[in-house]
Amino acid sequence: MQTTMVSIGDTSLAVQTYGSGKPLVLLHAFPLDHTMWHRILPLANHLRLIIPDQRGFGLSTEGYSKTKPLSSIMQLADDVAKLLNALHIEEPAVIAGISMGGYVAQHVAARHPEKVSHLILIDTKFSADTPEARANRSDLAATVGRVGQKVLADAMVPNLLAATDEARSKPGRVENEQLLRRLIGTQSIATIQAALGALADRPDMSETMQHFEKPVLLICGKEDTITPPVVMEAMEKLLPQGQLVIVSEAGHLPPLEAPTVFHEAVLSFLGHLKNTGARS
Repeated sequence: MQTTMVSIGDTSLAVQTYGSGKPLVLLHAFPLDHTMWHRILPLANHLRLIIPDQRGFGLSTEGYSKTKPLSSIMQLADDVAKLLNALHIEEPAVIAGISMGGYVAQHVAARHPEKVSHLILIDTKFSADTPEARANRSDLAATVGRVGQKVLADAMVPNLLAATDEARSKPGRVENEQLLRRLIGTQSIATIQAALGALADRPDMSETMQHFEKPVLLICGKEDTITPPVVMEAMEKLLPQGQLVIVSEAGHLPPLEAPTVFHEAVLSFLGHLKNTGARS
């Protein structure tokens, strides 16, 4: 995998690229970075993976203080379009996003439809925050500012992974928890606070996505308590070309908790399994 800093005008993004073929952009969750995708890198046997650290996250903090800070989900979506231009990718790409990355992916589809061939939305939603959720994000941002990232990790990690006894006993569970705590602990407080504000201010996308005519794959962990399957079942009904895959024994992060199932769902959606003889 190659990591490069790519200038997109008012900032630079750290981008990992891997493989060849049709481009697949992977947009990470809050408050993580590209590292959360490490278990699904075998997709590069079929696709060109483009995995950025979004504005202010991960390695994209380099020079961040001298550029425009994260201000909105729409800004992050425009970053994706600028990144594809900077990488000289002319063909429409598969845009995949999880949680916060899913909000960004929706806005890429709405604001830059010519950049999108397929959309993959993982454990995310169309609806805006409720007033209560907005207030909770504001309180959390203030708390992180006072006491640091650990309080955010303590609040989030138990909800990011499936909580069933079987899921807790699976190989890699402890490693996943440690990875999430490490990633949350390395994000800057300024970026965390800015992202919480952007998440709180994002608009409802239900009406917009109802008119999105391209194929959309929805992936949801069966044990997700943040965006449970019922939320994504409702999203599937709104989409002209939506299909939903529910992943057993996974919570909010199926690419981390069930990478093989995620891998096969993506390739099946894009038509690769039929062509390669792999199991669907």
